[in-house]
Amino acid sequence: MSFANGRHYLAIPGPSVIPDPVLQAMQRPAPNIYTGELVELTHGLVPDLKTIAGTQQHVGMYISNGHGLWEAALTNILSRGDKILVCLTGEFGVGWADVATQLGAQVQTLDFGKKSPIDPAQVEQALRADTGHDIKAVLVTHVDTATSLRNDIDGVRKAIDAAGHPALYAVDCVASMGCERFEMDAWGVDVAIAASQKGLMTPAGMGFIWVSDKALEVGQSANMRTPYWDWNLRTNPVHLYEFFGGTPPTQHLYGLRKAVDMMLEEGLDNIFARHAALAGAYWAAADVWAQGGDLVLNVPDAQHRSHAVTALKLNEPDGTRLRDWLTEHMGITLGIPLGMAPWDTDEWHGYFRIGHMGYFNAQMVLGVIGAIETAFIALDIPHGAGGARAAAKFLASKSGQTLAPTDASACCSD
Repeated sequence: MSFANGRHYLAIPGPSVIPDPVLQAMQRPAPNIYTGELVELTHGLVPDLKTIAGTQQHVGMYISNGHGLWEAALTNILSRGDKILVCLTGEFGVGWADVATQLGAQVQTLDFGKKSPIDPAQVEQALRADTGHDIKAVLVTHVDTATSLRNDIDGVRKAIDAAGHPALYAVDCVASMGCERFEMDAWGVDVAIAASQKGLMTPAGMGFIWVSDKALEVGQSANMRTPYWDWNLRTNPVHLYEFFGGTPPTQHLYGLRKAVDMMLEEGLDNIFARHAALAGAYWAAADVWAQGGDLVLNVPDAQHRSHAVTALKLNEPDGTRLRDWLTEHMGITLGIPLGMAPWDTDEWHGYFRIGHMGYFNAQMVLGVIGAIETAFIALDIPHGAGGARAAAKFLASKSGQTLAPTDASACCSD
């Protein structure tokens, strides 16, 4: 018997659950794209997107996913033959480096593996060795969705400064924006990118780039820049079409406006605290399951785990068996592995990921945990008993806590 009838829960690390109010905001006829409410709505998004990223500098919008934003970031700051340093902690750092190579950049990498975060000391060492300042930019992924590693963005900035290096600092925030604390100005980030379909709770199709004054100035001489990706008009538009290089994504904009309103109403500090606590519930359950079986959290140190996605491993093929059973019998889809093993090997079938980002709450998390525990029993996968109880106790311990205001909550107020 299947218990999957009803609303399916896509518990993958993006696209995330889209709130009903966002979907409802999008269900409307196409508006006038030359004057009226859509123009005002789009201009009104600019200061709020800056607030979400912790910046008072510049923001541009694209009709794109995160892969397009990789290209936008690179083409606006580099000329062909320029050298960059890319810090790798999983599949998405590798992807950004590959795009840079295809565009004609010289790519130097620091590979920290799939279980350990970036070591700022190694970044500083690599930049000190670049005595001619040939490295034009340092690229970092805040959260790698494949490995669930979360990197210390402020720490890398301090390493760049300690080396006395003038390189631009670019950060991929696709999996972290709106889920993890990110303070662009306070942490000295020059370029940050994100997409609509994860913490911003809007269907896939829009991308965002936040740009410092320094990056804008450096980019004036970049010869990789092409008309569509050029951020100059997008960050300083007069007409609506200049935001998007043409016709705007009208329904997406209405949805995004509602999603941003919901985020600001909840409060960024509250969003970050919610993500941290609910991620902790998953980890509490996983710690118990691991005691009586072969389950392993990919990132051993909880301080370096993302609050938006958790990567785990069972003995193969139990990861695939678990995912398939949950989809068929429980109405829950977990994430497939990315970059942890070649897809055509037996090892690939041991990994799985749980997305916990954006519009989700305790009952959704506890439902997934209970369903996973049910699957372990049904599939005879060895595990420690009591994961759901451990998660419940963890959340109960957090439920009475109040959130103290932080300086970050007001860092970007006008």
